Amino acid sequence: MRYPQFFDMYKDAIKNTWTVDEIDFSDDLVDLDRKLMPAEKHLVSRLVAFFATGDSIVANNLVLNLYQHINAPEARMYLSRQLYEEALHVQFYLTLLDNYIPDMAEREAAFAAVENIPSIKAKAEFCFRWMDSVHHLDQITTQDERRRFVMNLICFATCIEGLFFFAAFAYVYFLRSKGLLNGLADGTNWVFRDESCHMNFALEVVETIRKEEPELFDAQMESDIRAMMRDAVDCEHMFAADVLGEGVPGMSLKDTREYLQYVADTRLHLLGYASEFGSKNPFSFMELQDVQGLSNFFERTVSSYQTGITGDVSFDEDF
Repeated sequence: MRYPQFFDMYKDAIKNTWTVDEIDFSDDLVDLDRKLMPAEKHLVSRLVAFFATGDSIVANNLVLNLYQHINAPEARMYLSRQLYEEALHVQFYLTLLDNYIPDMAEREAAFAAVENIPSIKAKAEFCFRWMDSVHHLDQITTQDERRRFVMNLICFATCIEGLFFFAAFAYVYFLRSKGLLNGLADGTNWVFRDESCHMNFALEVVETIRKEEPELFDAQMESDIRAMMRDAVDCEHMFAADVLGEGVPGMSLKDTREYLQYVADTRLHLLGYASEFGSKNPFSFMELQDVQGLSNFFERTVSSYQTGITGDVSFDEDF
């Protein structure tokens, strides 16, 4: 086995098995009907619209681009498991739609968000731009093609899964900090864990490529990555302006921009680069997520997971 670290990641992923049927949305329905303000309902509506299509885009890139060119057998074992988890996430979001949006016309509008909601359309176009950069490649042979593939992988690890989805999780955990939509928060805890593992796997692949082909990682690539990260932050800030557009008490657009820049900097650090923005985390409820969310995650393992988690628990995950 040439890359045992990928096989270890595959085995760890198997231990994290969960099912959507375990999530209880009954309290959420009461919150939606009686407790959420109109501005918070708008926030939830936009989140659901993004979730309805976001993980399908990720799964498409996984199948059409990444699996084809990451050909180490042990790495493909992990990618196969990741595809299962992406399908599980899609099921979670579909169940969310069933519970939150019983009206079929509203549900169809949520599925069409990439066409009729500009802030979500912009994020989808960002994703498609990077998918299309390597989609037509049957084989990767030249250095330019290898560079484009690495950029696609970095984009999906750090910008799409690592920024777009983690920004969405922040809205969920903000509502949880107010005692709202605990069913959504419970499901998000599990998705949060999966997405962290997906990002770590992709970054391990990037690091493996860096060791084997260091000439790809020149000054131009760093410049391109920083430009890509700035573009992703701008894209997500546009979505934040939409999500918070009706005025959500306790969550300002200024603080959200600061948070997005902070997350972008943490992704750059994982790639071995210095900060681009120098921002700090303004959301105390996300600082607690490392401990509270993961401790709850492990407390529920015995009753909620099909396969228990063994080994040491780490509370220093990057979010």
